[in-house]
Amino acid sequence: MSSDVPDDRRYLESHEWTTTGDSVRVGISEFAQDELGDVVFVELPEEGETVTKGEEFGVVESIKAVSDLVSPVSGTVTAVNEALFDTPELINEDPYGDGWLLEVEPSSPEEFDTLLSPDEYRDQIE
Repeated sequence: MSSDVPDDRRYLESHEWTTTGDSVRVGISEFAQDELGDVVFVELPEEGETVTKGEEFGVVESIKAVSDLVSPVSGTVTAVNEALFDTPELINEDPYGDGWLLEVEPSSPEEFDTLLSPDEYRDQIE
């Protein structure tokens, strides 16, 4: 199975992705949502809270499992995808678009260099 891995993001081994720049979006990969199955619940931090690269920031619950969400970047949460609270299946339907989780203002842009490139992430999931 070949999952879609957009080239405009960086990835964690635990299947979270982030865009790069001054304000980034964070989500989980198509591979991760496929492994989880139907997502039924999401727990996310609130706007203004801080997240730390490599540390848990929330939970995604599916019919199969409960999985911790790990932040690919450190910074301040500037937005939370509120649509997921009523429609968590957006993560399954569009993990790189409408199913995003957080927007974060990164505090350490150099952290992007420590994340997996799209090619490295593809190698990991194949």
